[in-house]
Amino acid sequence: MQKRISIKEWSKDERPREKFMEKGAATLSDSELLAILISSGTKEESALDISRNIMRKCDNNLRELSRYNYEQIKQIRGLGPTKAVTLLAAFELGKRFMVASGKEMPGIKSSEYAAGIISPLLRDLNHEECWVLYLNRANKLIAKERLSIGGISSTIVDVKIVVRNALDKLASSIILVHNHPSGNPNPGENDKLQTKLLKDAASLFDITLLDHLIIAGDGYFSFADDGMI
Repeated sequence: MQKRISIKEWSKDERPREKFMEKGAATLSDSELLAILISSGTKEESALDISRNIMRKCDNNLRELSRYNYEQIKQIRGLGPTKAVTLLAAFELGKRFMVASGKEMPGIKSSEYAAGIISPLLRDLNHEECWVLYLNRANKLIAKERLSIGGISSTIVDVKIVVRNALDKLASSIILVHNHPSGNPNPGENDKLQTKLLKDAASLFDITLLDHLIIAGDGYFSFADDGMI
């Protein structure tokens, strides 16, 4: 059997950490960056070998890998609970970075802008989630909040909770958001019903439902743009 060469025995240019420090993160491949997160290998494979196997498993697509849950990732050869949590934490930080805002955030003036705020959190999920964006009178984001997690094809919107939370946050308007894991952005009859119920309930407290967005992959459907609110 051929003896495995440790990463420490590789030339400096081939070692992910050293390459990162000397040439910068942008020079590393996806596999090399994953290897840094994985940190160590096994007796049979280096961390980079494991990373390359992971990338092959997900067709060299990080978006596909980000869809894996804890149970799926920890079953990959060479990983385990600790490394699985590390990878999931890295993906979650990436999602949060994508939707993070600076101290002074401009007002939300379009469905495209609103979708850009929340889409990174929802577009790659394999189950439905329902979120609400709470806005002030200038349409600036006060908070975003996950309301519920559903199955493959449905979530539940508790109108009372949405209105109560909007009042607690002194929100003047709200945007309802959920995702369709199927990739089809078109609203179903239940989506239309929940939109009407929330709009009517919120209006009793002088809170405006500005839009209901359905995130489906890289696309979305806007009730406001389609004249359905």
